[in-house]
Amino acid sequence: MAKLTTRTGAHEHKVVSPKEWLSARKALLVEEKKFTRLHDRLKQRRRDLPWEQVVQEYVFDGPDGKETLAELFAGKRQLIVYHFMFGPDWSEGCPHCSFWADHFDGPDLHLAQRDTTFVAISHAPLKKLAKFKRRMGWKFKWVSSAKNSFNYDFHVSFTPEEIRSGKAIYNYAKSVIPMDELPGVSVFYRGRDGKVYHTYSAYSRGIDPMNTTYHFLDLTAKGRDENPERPQDWVRYHDKYPKRK
Repeated sequence: MAKLTTRTGAHEHKVVSPKEWLSARKALLVEEKKFTRLHDRLKQRRRDLPWEQVVQEYVFDGPDGKETLAELFAGKRQLIVYHFMFGPDWSEGCPHCSFWADHFDGPDLHLAQRDTTFVAISHAPLKKLAKFKRRMGWKFKWVSSAKNSFNYDFHVSFTPEEIRSGKAIYNYAKSVIPMDELPGVSVFYRGRDGKVYHTYSAYSRGIDPMNTTYHFLDLTAKGRDENPERPQDWVRYHDKYPKRK
């Protein structure tokens, strides 16, 4: 039987008749439906998590001046925060967080229709964030936590002592942290009494749902086609990719 080998040579795929292809596709559809139902249950369990009240009065520097965490909701009940890796001493934001951020402006237009505000928060000072944001052409709101403990409290920034000791907490476990900033996403709810509650946070592979490029690639025969040892070594700032012909 004829075979087609992918460019990487990692997999071989049978070339079959339309009838055989349809049979194989229907068999996979059964598994996909099982996964969808399981995923729906998982999402419900996420919504059913208990909440914790945020008692710390965080004040951020942003394009609208100084704002508390409650003010970042912009009148909505829900707030999604992307913890963007950008340290105080860095000259530009993380290229991998920038890969994620290239997907934020589209959903941001629709989230407000579902009582939800989106904002990115980084440890770097506002001036650096604004300069990098202009370079990348992004529109989403981006504020600085340089003058508060928000990044440390949500375990996405780490002190030199934590890094040296190997006792930093990341993704809900003590970890050997290779750098002083790591990514994540946190979600908050603002009650009618004005109190703010932390409802969910995810780190590491838990932020994958925010990257739709990966979801597109997951539909293809080659998939993400990444180096297993350095899975994102192909990623560049979008203004650094070779120009398409």
